[in-house]
Amino acid sequence: SATPPLTVIILTLNAQDSLPKVVESIQVIASRVLVVDSFSTDNTVPWATEHGCEVIQHPFEHYAAQRNWAQAYAALAPDAWVLHLDADEVVSPELVASVRSALTSPTHDGYLIRRLTYFLGQPIRYGHMNPNWHLRLYRAGKGACENRMYDQHFVMDGSTGRLNGLMHDLQLVSIERWTAAHNRWSTAEAQEILQADIADNQLEASLVGDPRQRKRWLKNQLYYKAPMLIRPFLFFFYNYIIKLGILDGRVGFIYHTLHAFWFRFLVDAKLHELRIERQRAKKL
Repeated sequence: SATPPLTVIILTLNAQDSLPKVVESIQVIASRVLVVDSFSTDNTVPWATEHGCEVIQHPFEHYAAQRNWAQAYAALAPDAWVLHLDADEVVSPELVASVRSALTSPTHDGYLIRRLTYFLGQPIRYGHMNPNWHLRLYRAGKGACENRMYDQHFVMDGSTGRLNGLMHDLQLVSIERWTAAHNRWSTAEAQEILQADIADNQLEASLVGDPRQRKRWLKNQLYYKAPMLIRPFLFFFYNYIIKLGILDGRVGFIYHTLHAFWFRFLVDAKLHELRIERQRAKKL
């Protein structure tokens, strides 16, 4: 039987180096490629337009807002299939075949995809980042992105399955851009922890749930219960020794060190700063 139509939504910002690889990887299964661009200044928009993508520009607030705006803009029927990708997430041939199979004879309303993270051109095969599962393919009427400023997942009503193959997260950015991005994200996460207001439509944290729910439970119930400013050191030990990050070589050492002592430590430092500011404001 014919494969049902699939809309692929790709978020972009100055993605001229990676977007061609992403579009090429999904063109055999995509009936529509919608590129939602945050006002790129490089060749992203001309390239996407020339290569048959539907392009719309929209200001970027945060990932959750952009993803949900993009899906609303796509105006899909409730039972239509949508696949969400970032501008550097390349779909493997095995995953393409798995998507096609799932769409042709669906047994679920949504599917988890395994993402493999790259850093300086090398896959990060160990540590907490692998395996890393994300819900990205689902019936449009069933799902949306949870409203978080950082570490947001798609959530949906209905059953989920898992697809074979990988989504290669190439992360074609310099260390300067990586640290700049994680500097911004550490601010978002610190603010979210301080507010501690769980919005509607959140991924349920559960030790007996799917891989995303287990990871969220471990983060909430173990990591954030550990002593502040000490836990990045515990996180590094867990990643590098227990989860065998040491096997990722020199590039892995840089990655796991930055993740713990740049990103995770920054979150704690900014959280501490926000609490000092809050105390100071109360005294005024």
